[in-house]
Amino acid sequence: MSRGRAHLPLLLASLLFSCACAYIVLPADSDAPVSSEARGWTAVVTSVGRSETGDLHIDLAIRNTTGDWSAMTAAEGKPAILRSSGQEIKCETVHVSSGGHRLAPGFQMRGYTGGTKSEPKIQLLYVECGTAEATAGSVLAVDYSYVTGQYNYYEQDKGKLEAVLELKLDEAVQTLTYPVAEAVEGLIQPASTEMIAINKVALGLADIQRTGEGFQFTWQASNPGEYPSYVHIGDPPVIGQDGILYGYYQTPDIVSVPIVPAGDKAEWTTEVAVPVEIGNCYILLSVESGKARLFANYAIEIVDQ
Repeated sequence: MSRGRAHLPLLLASLLFSCACAYIVLPADSDAPVSSEARGWTAVVTSVGRSETGDLHIDLAIRNTTGDWSAMTAAEGKPAILRSSGQEIKCETVHVSSGGHRLAPGFQMRGYTGGTKSEPKIQLLYVECGTAEATAGSVLAVDYSYVTGQYNYYEQDKGKLEAVLELKLDEAVQTLTYPVAEAVEGLIQPASTEMIAINKVALGLADIQRTGEGFQFTWQASNPGEYPSYVHIGDPPVIGQDGILYGYYQTPDIVSVPIVPAGDKAEWTTEVAVPVEIGNCYILLSVESGKARLFANYAIEIVDQ
């Protein structure tokens, strides 16, 4: 809030009631931190075989080893390169990504909810290399980019880095533990955690229901301030023991949430489709914190559900 204009608090209070997206805290220049320990992502080949059309098919799992929350994606329009028998072969089909989501440090995944919002589908991570042969000593190289730290709507690509995944096809690992590959001290929070969001609003998970379609989460926000407020959390995704990140990705700031009146509370629900047999689940939650459209990340444990 500008200290140079005494009338601004009254104006902001008026705007909160007239504009569905107004905030007490105004956007400002950001220095959202990027981890100085960022080491990029790693990947593991989980199987090598042939697709239904006869193409060389390489299944992958990716792991966030940046030391921070991070989202990654293979370089758009750039093939992966298979080095086999002294040749370099272009692999045009490349599905390697965190699906837009930020994955917690130390977590690994093998797929995400892709498709469209109206017609979502599970996208597994893999590369296909046409009629190529995977001979002994073959190596697959995948160019990718990644970002670390909090999601900031105003600086979405700040600190973006480029790197290459180098994968030895002879070292396929068929048994992996999902989603936690390497435990990070203090990262995982219980479902009872209270989180302080924008304008000092307290956010908590009031209820969890396992439905026939997946999960229904009831969120409760308590506003101690003198002005109404919004707390955007998007539609939080869930990852479990199968390594699939469930929940179609949308930037968390565009998903509607109710206003939290001054000195009062508000509740709302979000839902995510997760097969009933999938356990050992975690919510990967983005909470609008500090200022408008800047999101802190939480890994919430719901393994008993």
